[in-house]
Amino acid sequence: MPTDASPEPNRVLIADFYTPSYRIVGKVVLPNTGIVGLMNDTTNSFLEILDARTARAHMPSKLVDHYETVSVVKSQIFAVALGRREFVGPLASARGGYLRLGEYPVQISTPVYELQGSLEWAGHFDFSSIMVQGNRDFVTIYGATLTAILIPAFKAESEAMLFNRRQVDWLGLTSQHLDD
Repeated sequence: MPTDASPEPNRVLIADFYTPSYRIVGKVVLPNTGIVGLMNDTTNSFLEILDARTARAHMPSKLVDHYETVSVVKSQIFAVALGRREFVGPLASARGGYLRLGEYPVQISTPVYELQGSLEWAGHFDFSSIMVQGNRDFVTIYGATLTAILIPAFKAESEAMLFNRRQVDWLGLTSQHLDD
């Protein structure tokens, strides 16, 4: 998991990026809006990851390649795992404003990964608002666990994780889970 990185403006942050077929561990140069601002920047569809080490999704702990720089299409990123909550960025950017927040434990499914964690959202939980409100594609969950659907033994835990809401198949509140 990412460590020893600074959340300060225009600094380098180490993070894990999960795409449909790869896990990429590397560094990104942050703007003053943090990683959430970088990922949600609508003026750029691509992301450069420096000192990038790649691993195939079916063997995420076996690094297979190392590049000085790789370019990634942001829309193909399912999740970004961060070492600490502070690395997300300024609270207003990370949470979308200064309103009072509720904490909602959720389960999220994408075509490749499942995520569990707590979504902080202003007001009453509303799936349609989370999925379409504003122009942010990447939403933060805290205390997150990412599991590969076809390889359930692969789990990644993170204090904070951004997920791509455009890749979500379904989202359920943990409080509404029924045991059969």
